[in-house]
Amino acid sequence: MATGAALMNTTFKRSLLVASALLAFFIMQRGWATDDVARGEALYKQTCVACHGASGAGSLPGVPDLTKASGSLAKPDDALFKNIKEGFQSPGSALAMPPKGGNPALTDEDIRIVIQYMRSAFMR
Repeated sequence: MATGAALMNTTFKRSLLVASALLAFFIMQRGWATDDVARGEALYKQTCVACHGASGAGSLPGVPDLTKASGSLAKPDDALFKNIKEGFQSPGSALAMPPKGGNPALTDEDIRIVIQYMRSAFMR
């Protein structure tokens, strides 16, 4: 039969193992999220910045201001995804955003990541 000290030692080791696994999981999750933000920012700068500007306020007349609370980013993700993937023309605007912002190499995952980046960067 195990002594009280041996049982406590075994319980402590198990608790330490579980805590270590949880810590490793959260660190990995944080790293992936950080990578996605950096990738989203790079995609935005490569594809979107020419029209929407570095601040998201729009650098050309008729381009939607992404920083307005009631603006484009107020739409649900699926609507934004569709607009980016298929292209979109804002009502009353002479300009239309081409499909994938004019970048045919943009993947569905890229579009989702850039949407999350825009939300984190411009919706405050």
